[in-house]
Amino acid sequence: MATLSLCASSLAAKSAAAPALSSTTPSMPLSQSQTVAFLCHSLSSLRLTTPCSKRGTPSSSFVPKYSETEAAAPSLTEPPETEIVESPVQQQPKKEEVFAVVMIGSRQYIVIPGRYIYTQRLKGAKENDKIILNKVLLVGTKTSTYIGKPVVPNAAVHAVVEEQLLDKKVIVFKYKKKKNYRRNIGHRQPITRIRIMGITGYEDSPAVTLP
Repeated sequence: MATLSLCASSLAAKSAAAPALSSTTPSMPLSQSQTVAFLCHSLSSLRLTTPCSKRGTPSSSFVPKYSETEAAAPSLTEPPETEIVESPVQQQPKKEEVFAVVMIGSRQYIVIPGRYIYTQRLKGAKENDKIILNKVLLVGTKTSTYIGKPVVPNAAVHAVVEEQLLDKKVIVFKYKKKKNYRRNIGHRQPITRIRIMGITGYEDSPAVTLP
């Protein structure tokens, strides 16, 4: 009898709790409109609980260690750039400017080292041959002059033969009036181009100092 009374009391408790549960949870399935309203309410509650402030931005954001302005500015801890110190260039002493007057054949020429001149044909000379001109009549510098009597002793001009060629054509026209005589003749004089390399041997000669 005791067992039956306990079962009856448990059944009565369950039946008393049943109306309370039925009031909170509907026994019948929800309609479509009620389901949509329930989902919208749940989604709105989810939006309110999200930590992001702006719509569409991800919840997790990467925060850099420094801002853009700090990245653009150079850091003060970087070592300074290496300075290139140019060593002074040693200037070579300039050569003394000198000129000379030499005689080649029956003509006199003013020669300067580094320049070239055209002379009358040097017989037997070939291209790239080195020649020495000994008939030096005068040697001049910025401060002094060496005058030969008739030539400067021990002075010499060193030159190199560059080319054997012909000079420009010269027209020779002959005419005799009333004789029907006309002659048109062209002529090209053979010449040699030489380049002056240097002037030496004049230092031991007596010099005339210019005022």
